[in-house]
Amino acid sequence: GTFCQSCFFEYETERMIVVKSKVVGSVFRLIQFLILVYVIGYVCVVQKSYQETDSVISSVTTKVKGTGFTNTSDLGARVWDVADYNIPPQGDSSFFVLTNMIVTPNQTQSTCPELPNQSTICMSDSDCLEGSNDVRGNGIQTGLCMNYKETVKTCEVLSWCPLEIDINLPEHALLAAAEDFTVLIKNSVTYPKFNFHKRNILPDVNSSYLKQCEFNRKTDPYCPIFRLKDMVSEAEEDFQTMAIRGGVLGIMIDWSCDLDWPEHHCGPKYSFRRLDNKIPENNVAPGYNFRFAKYYKTTDGRETRTLIKAYGILFDVIVFGTAGKFNMVPTIVNLGAALTFLSLVNAVCNWFLLTCTKRRDYYSKHKFTYLDNTDDNAGESLGETTYGTR
Repeated sequence: GTFCQSCFFEYETERMIVVKSKVVGSVFRLIQFLILVYVIGYVCVVQKSYQETDSVISSVTTKVKGTGFTNTSDLGARVWDVADYNIPPQGDSSFFVLTNMIVTPNQTQSTCPELPNQSTICMSDSDCLEGSNDVRGNGIQTGLCMNYKETVKTCEVLSWCPLEIDINLPEHALLAAAEDFTVLIKNSVTYPKFNFHKRNILPDVNSSYLKQCEFNRKTDPYCPIFRLKDMVSEAEEDFQTMAIRGGVLGIMIDWSCDLDWPEHHCGPKYSFRRLDNKIPENNVAPGYNFRFAKYYKTTDGRETRTLIKAYGILFDVIVFGTAGKFNMVPTIVNLGAALTFLSLVNAVCNWFLLTCTKRRDYYSKHKFTYLDNTDDNAGESLGETTYGTR
């Protein structure tokens, strides 16, 4: 009880001792210096923690231009314009350019032998189930076993015939000229917290400039018209190789801005990167493709179609960014944190002084003094004593 009472009625106050030591003084100044470098260099300069921040809100529209020419056995000689190869015509922050294809012309709703695989090869009609629908197949089985080839029989299906054979992909991209196509990217951004609005078509750009400019990182870094081959090259890819099986290319637009500077310092920064998987060790289902059809009516009213398995490059426009502007609240918060760090220097140096130095017992003796109010001479003795050690 006496111990608890003694602890309860005790008061501790700091006692200042000036220790003149090169080692302890060097540690003290070094820690102060490191804290100041961290606060000024990292917190203020790098992180800009004195600023209030906001995330970008963006809208994107694209317009592709260019023409190409192909001459194939399925389609004959043909000129391709933007309505043919830009599918769909409008996209949500993305656009697709057709570069290669497998064409199956003159398909009609009729019956034909299914493509051979383990589930469709048959020996007789009893191996085929009428009305069966294989989700990986091409149609509805009729229950008949038909000759696919002289040596192979498969179950007959009701489908769009003749069936597509998608293994004969051209070794070279049919629309190789697509590398010279261009795209106009119109991007509007806003930072609502700061009421800041801007476009990637800058205020000093006029229509005559847009008709002749083309993005170049050195000469025209703010031109919003991009040549497809240049974008693929900046992503360290070869356009003609990528065009054979297709792929996905990211167009990154960085709108990170420091709004403490004038508005003209805030502009888009473009970069390009391939987004789909092209690792040789995992090359299953490479590239990018999909199917679409063009439908016709014959003179006798019969519906027919041309099926196209389209390979090409999907360009995905990705806009990101953060804006910052000076605000007193984060400034005060980070200043308080800096002062807290500096206040810890004394505690660290006291620990070093009383733990790691050779004269730690001597320093500890002078650091801590116990005073008892029953001692009438304690205050006088304390006032007459001064400690300074080297």
